Parts: sequence; C-alpha cells; structure tokens
Amino acid sequence: MTLFARFRSARPSDRLPELRRFYVEGLGCHWLGGFDDHAGFSGLIVGAPDGSWQVEFVHDHARPAPPVPSDEHLLVFYVEDRVMLDTLVARMAMAGHVRVTPRNPYWTQYGATYADPDGYHVVVAVPHGA
Repeated sequence: MTLFARFRSARPSDRLPELRRFYVEGLGCHWLGGFDDHAGFSGLIVGAPDGSWQVEFVHDHARPAPPVPSDEHLLVFYVEDRVMLDTLVARMAMAGHVRVTPRNPYWTQYGATYADPDGYHVVVAVPHGA
C-alpha cells in the first residue's frame, strides 16, 4: 500500500513565464495548470502527466520571492538510464540552458545540474549504479 496518493512541492517565485519555459520546454515536465491572481497569488504547476508528482511555483503579488537559500537546495529528477540522460542534456542545450557545477561532486558523476530562472539548482540524474 502506498502511503501518499500524490506529491506536490511548492515554492515562491517572481518568474513564472521563465520557469514554464525551463521546466516544460527544457526539462520536458508536463504543464498541469496554473492560476492567475487568485486571492493575490498566481501559480504554475508542472509534473507527471498523471499528476502523481507536481511542482508548484507561486507568485505572491504583495511581496517579492525570497532569495535562493543555497546551492544545496536541489530539485532532483531521476531518469531511466544514461541514454535518457544524454537525450535530456542535449534537449536542454538546444533550449539554451547551460549546465552549472554542483557543490556536491556526486551530481557531476551521475547527472547534469542546471540553475533554473530563480537560481535553484535542478539535477537530472541516473540512479546510482544505473
């Protein structure tokens, strides 16, 4: 039995259009929806096509998003194998996204790291040993 039916992570941002390009057009996440000026907030939701996992970016119209906490605040996406990783790395390059060097060398060995438009590090990796 699975404990949780779905998972959603949410974080503040002032760059919803840029984030949509990065996560949907670059990484290939599915656009699941969004909202405009709902009680002073706008949002973008991306994730798996079935909605089993979701990442929500929320813009508070009353105050700016806080700065990125550190380069160890990561969002990690695992892919099946190195062929899929290489395909995604090529897709990100074609979309104009440049790799960054992660603080932890583990992510260089098993994946590729990018900074999203807010500066958060996003890792695409193969599971250890794959």
